[in-house]
Amino acid sequence: MPQRRDINLPSDLASVRTLPELFAWRVAASPDREAYRQYDEANARWLGSTWREVDGRVSRFAAALAAESLAPGARVAILLPNGLDAVCIDQAVLALGGVPVPMHALDNPASIAYILSDSEASLLVATSDAQWQAIAATGLPLPALRHVVVAQSGSPAVPAGEVVPVVTVDEWLCNVPPVVASPAERSPRSGDLAALVYTSGTTGRPKGVMLTHDNVVSNTKAVLQRVAPSANDVFLSFLPLSHTFERTAGYYAPMAGGCCVAFARSARQLPEDLRTVRPTILVSVPRIYERVLLGIQARLSGSALKTGLFSLAQATGWRRFRRAQGLLRDDALRAAVDACVWPALDAMVARPLRRQFGGRLRLAVSGGAALSLPVARCFLALGVPIVQGYGMTETSPIVAANAPDDNDPATVGRVVPGVEVRIGENRELLVRGPNVMRGYWKRDEDTARAFVDGWLRTGDQAAIEAGRVRILGRVKEIIVTSTGEKIAPADLELAITADHSFEAACVFGDNRPFIACVVVLNVTYWMGLAVSLRLDPKDPGSLQSRPACEAVLQRIRDLTRGFPYYAQPRGVVLSLEPWTVENTLLTPTLKLKRANIASRFESEIARLYSA
Repeated sequence: MPQRRDINLPSDLASVRTLPELFAWRVAASPDREAYRQYDEANARWLGSTWREVDGRVSRFAAALAAESLAPGARVAILLPNGLDAVCIDQAVLALGGVPVPMHALDNPASIAYILSDSEASLLVATSDAQWQAIAATGLPLPALRHVVVAQSGSPAVPAGEVVPVVTVDEWLCNVPPVVASPAERSPRSGDLAALVYTSGTTGRPKGVMLTHDNVVSNTKAVLQRVAPSANDVFLSFLPLSHTFERTAGYYAPMAGGCCVAFARSARQLPEDLRTVRPTILVSVPRIYERVLLGIQARLSGSALKTGLFSLAQATGWRRFRRAQGLLRDDALRAAVDACVWPALDAMVARPLRRQFGGRLRLAVSGGAALSLPVARCFLALGVPIVQGYGMTETSPIVAANAPDDNDPATVGRVVPGVEVRIGENRELLVRGPNVMRGYWKRDEDTARAFVDGWLRTGDQAAIEAGRVRILGRVKEIIVTSTGEKIAPADLELAITADHSFEAACVFGDNRPFIACVVVLNVTYWMGLAVSLRLDPKDPGSLQSRPACEAVLQRIRDLTRGFPYYAQPRGVVLSLEPWTVENTLLTPTLKLKRANIASRFESEIARLYSA
């Protein structure tokens, strides 16, 4: 079996300059510690792999890649769910000077085909034959693609004219010749590309963000200075590795810290995986925490006693948290009373909540979208240590973050070491530092527009207060009604979805006379509402009935009472269909794809404004 060419082994983490060096350093530093853990469906158990074992599998993948004789800098598209093979192929590509193009395994075939075409990927590693055939069926020419490797083979019919050879991972690894005659392999330099990551595309076509080894490694080191993982920590990997937030915070940072990463099986099985794996660190997006809170609210809704006890625990715990952070200085008597009652409240309310996360969580990181203060306040009060950060794909991605002992949940924390920020025109947050991308792949004009005087334009409005960054809203996501009023839709949507009656909400009204929204109703809420209005809850027409819309709209207006009158929705479209990544209404980090939602409900929205 040919071996990967040895990489110059750094003496310590500070000496690491590239991602292959980071991996090699970690393998040498702790070869026999558990690196990754994933669920074995065949044997119904969790299996762990040591760093030494992972290194061996990376070597096999690298040998197979070397046999492809790809040019340095060649793009290799990775379309696999989170797991050991996704990590190993990523590391193998990097070791040979290639450029991984990570893609979401649940993305739709047309989007995947576009990325393969745009990136000019030479090799695709996919989950199954069926997945590849769906991509090929889009008909988009892929002249650069030379080979497809699939994890599972179902032997489907091969479309006419199919010329790209397809093999399984096992065949690919077994067919490596004893000696590989290939051009001299070279380790990447710090300025070489470490990934071509395509933005989620909340509007328009996704763009390929060019991230270098220096971008990613510098950001990984900065994250470790703000939130230091230890060798005893266990991460639960849930977000897709196609997203830069997970790549840096949930993949490379644990590698640098020598931690174990367990791969969650699915969103549906996440609650069970949390209780089984019992992670110490969880990296996730706000929607996951919101769903847990909505479940709690639903269980409390039928009991005034339980609701009162929960509110008391939250109020008491919130004061304790603020005191610990130096954010509250009240009288000693109140602090003493809180100290006396907290053990009982903790046992009855807070500890059962923490058990839902496995019971030993010492850090819960929230990123990818704004975390509402009520959600953060609830979890922090009850001992779930959420820290919010801020970043974007173009910044590798972390720009600012709170720390467990320096945590103001009303902000996204302090700028991480090595990164600079300033406020530009229209209060836009500008960023400069070693983590900032090289640019957009094959899009020079877009790259030029993304910078001003050498600073990256984030598109987010912000304020810097006492050294902390507070995000105010999106520069381009401000709705301007036809009457000239300006409304931030995200704030309204957070206010609506904070209520357990609503699974999702999307606000409209740009160049319209008033604000309207589309909401996905909680099924239990809808069943009760429909019965109370003498409607058939199973009849789709009931969702369009005037009484149902008026009742839901009144609930929404109650929830948004704190907003100016012109910002409160005056029309609503009701739906029960979940918004998911699969149906293209959410990005991989569960943010709204506004253009897709507007298109899906175009006729219903038009009726609202024509009435």
